[in-house]
Amino acid sequence: MRFDTQLAGLEDAPAHARRLEAMGVDGAFTFEGPHDVFTPLILAAAASSTLELATNVAIAFPRNPVQLAHQAWDLQLLSQGRFTLGLGSQIRAQVEKRYGAEFDRPVARMRELVGALRAIFATWETGERLDFRGEFTSHTLMPPMFNPGPHPHGLPPIALGALGPQMVSLAAEVADGLLVMPFNSAAHFRARTLPAVAEGLARAGRARGDITVSGEVIVCCGRDEAELETARLAGRWLLSFYASTPAYRPVLEVEGWEDLQPELNALTKSGRWDEMPDRIDDTMLSTLAAVGTPTEVAADIVARFGGLADRVGFYTPYLVADDTLGELVDALRHADRPEAYAPGPPSTTAPTPSTEEQQ
Repeated sequence: MRFDTQLAGLEDAPAHARRLEAMGVDGAFTFEGPHDVFTPLILAAAASSTLELATNVAIAFPRNPVQLAHQAWDLQLLSQGRFTLGLGSQIRAQVEKRYGAEFDRPVARMRELVGALRAIFATWETGERLDFRGEFTSHTLMPPMFNPGPHPHGLPPIALGALGPQMVSLAAEVADGLLVMPFNSAAHFRARTLPAVAEGLARAGRARGDITVSGEVIVCCGRDEAELETARLAGRWLLSFYASTPAYRPVLEVEGWEDLQPELNALTKSGRWDEMPDRIDDTMLSTLAAVGTPTEVAADIVARFGGLADRVGFYTPYLVADDTLGELVDALRHADRPEAYAPGPPSTTAPTPSTEEQQ
């Protein structure tokens, strides 16, 4: 397994990339937050030589496929072949109310977006005429002055972020990689994610080796009790926010905690944010996140994903000390690999998610 973590900051991105590379982290990713998702990677590309870089994720629907293609092409060039374009749908409220974009039929939109990107890449790589005509977008013009030509480092891979079975299955069918949403549990990953991966691969006639599966997990790690308490508090805050979202309720259903989602959602609507972290007890925290010392967290991550995922991306929702992160990376390198798990059918005891939740 290879290990990735988030690239922090904006102005500090080059220095952070160098530190991550020096401590043996395989890859660094950005996500949509207070800064543009691409800019820190541009800075990191020039400051690193082996660190793999990815958006995890760039919100897809508000962006035009040609713009995305240029950004991916250029980052692949700047990084000399170390970039992956990770795309995600986000949830309806964020896309419609924050971005002012359309969200209807997100799985179909994402399928078409990947197809458009493939067509644009093919035109640049081979010179063939651009003629992509879809339901949501069409691209039929690419004059030579806008065509960067064949890529010296190969086409940038496309990965899809997903949680529900429909989007997971789509990723396995059409993408180069799957970025599993970090609000997850080992049980949900096995019961819902792995069967959806198998379904998508079968639909496309692909093998498991045709897609890179990145399991992701929220990490609360510390070398002493003071560090651990800071990490636990930050983890509870993040998990309570995720758990309030209707689209993420299936994870809670698998664990038998589905009643928590409407309770937390009601607190968000009444502005009682400070009360939310207390609803995440120790059992929930250790189930939905990897918690403990570097050695304990490494063992937890390997138990969740060993033999099942090709990469692991871990989020630390707080400012983790470099020494702590370094110990975690070292522990992951030396953690024992468990026996591979043979995925079975989806759970029959958990309720079936709604259409939007399945995306």
